[in-house]
Amino acid sequence: MRWLTLYARSRQVPMSLTVLVISAVTVWAFARDGGGESGDPRLPVLVLATGVTGASAGLSGQDLALDRTAAIRWVPRRTAHVLLCGAVVGAVLLTVQAMGSDGATTAFVVRDSAGLMGLVALGAALSGGRYAWTLPFAWLSFCCFAPPPTTTPMRVASWMLLPPGTAAGTWTATVLAVAGTAAYAVAGPRR
Repeated sequence: MRWLTLYARSRQVPMSLTVLVISAVTVWAFARDGGGESGDPRLPVLVLATGVTGASAGLSGQDLALDRTAAIRWVPRRTAHVLLCGAVVGAVLLTVQAMGSDGATTAFVVRDSAGLMGLVALGAALSGGRYAWTLPFAWLSFCCFAPPPTTTPMRVASWMLLPPGTAAGTWTATVLAVAGTAAYAVAGPRR
């Protein structure tokens, strides 16, 4: 059990959880005050994006050379780390919503947390753990200011704001989750 505690501290899990809980409670407070329209997906997506951004800090260790020389296989550990982070981010949002905020459905939260976590993992594989947050941040910024999605490319580009069950949103999130997790698990964070 001590190795799990050390692993969590080296991956900055306490800081990531703090960021996630603070963002979720803040958005919950705004939603209770009527800060957003009923059914508006931007607030739940903002919580999910903030959560995966906080989790991105733990996608690289303190010393990449030390990580690469470890006697354990990193592929299963990295895969589990990404999947667990995505599950925790989604669970925190669903828990906060259960406290009385009318927000996103479970299918929406699962799809977006998986897609955003895959996007963060892809960012870590491409540009390192330090800059892994840039991909979801840029994509969310585009989605919030993009025109309404009327064509298939625009639906793919604004996948995180589409209703659950939309084919373009589901497939885009699935591809991002699988590709990002696989790239990070196999290659690890970039130096």
